[in-house]
Amino acid sequence: MNDTIAKRLEELGIDLPTLPEPKFSYVPGKVAGDLVFVSGQTPTVDGETVVVGRCGEDVDIERAQQAARLTCINLLAELDYVVGLENVEQIVKMNGYVAAADGFVDAPKVVNAASDLLLEVLGERGRHARLAIGVSWLPGNSPVELELIAQRS
Repeated sequence: MNDTIAKRLEELGIDLPTLPEPKFSYVPGKVAGDLVFVSGQTPTVDGETVVVGRCGEDVDIERAQQAARLTCINLLAELDYVVGLENVEQIVKMNGYVAAADGFVDAPKVVNAASDLLLEVLGERGRHARLAIGVSWLPGNSPVELELIAQRS
């Protein structure tokens, strides 16, 4: 990791975790040409989901945004593992799925916490296209799951 990214992470008080091996039949990320497809992540610490429930029912918007930020930290760790953050030319797209109770329409506000973190860490290289959608349920009863596509240099 280059000094600039390492410094930004340090300034933000972020230590990228070592993620556990996937529990199912997939890989953390897949490189295809100059694109990196990073597998979905949820708000986990040491392989355990630390925020559970559906937004607008069990989880308020502020807690959901914290979960999205933690999930994004896990995505960055995964991206660093697959190609190294110093090799990221840009984040192309992030897909955000938010477990939403009936009537919860603020999925974009939840996912925005992750978008903001990408900008904080990577600067303009972190600006991306995005999907933010509400769904009924997510793995492990997580309130948010994120995946991304990056371009490597």
